[in-house]
Amino acid sequence: MKNSLHKLFSVSMAVLLLLSTISWTVEKHICMGQVLNVAWFHSAEDCAMDAGLVLSDDSSLLIKHCCDNESFTMQGQDDLNRDISSLNFSQHVFLISSTSTYSCLFEDTLEKSTAFNSYPPPILAKDLNILHQVFLI
Repeated sequence: MKNSLHKLFSVSMAVLLLLSTISWTVEKHICMGQVLNVAWFHSAEDCAMDAGLVLSDDSSLLIKHCCDNESFTMQGQDDLNRDISSLNFSQHVFLISSTSTYSCLFEDTLEKSTAFNSYPPPILAKDLNILHQVFLI
């Protein structure tokens, strides 16, 4: 159980690190107030409405566009190198204590089992409490 939880935690931390370092770009193509296309990591395809406006000779239509492209970019973290010498003494103490505590969580504890659990107790020839007249009150 602990081994599978440890593997699950490790995989989730690796995925979190991957997602935090990737730059995300989402681009939307909006035409007449409705989202027609959404693309991740590349440009969204247009609806070719502008091609029809170019064929017409009316210059007032070229100025007014009914289509628009919106893009949202979230930059990932580029600098992941952390120098240990930049930490002060209290941070060193915390780092060492938390690491030693965390590593002790996943050590296997061996429970001592008695080998004679399935054997019955010996049969008494005489009841010693009655023989010595010792009674609990």
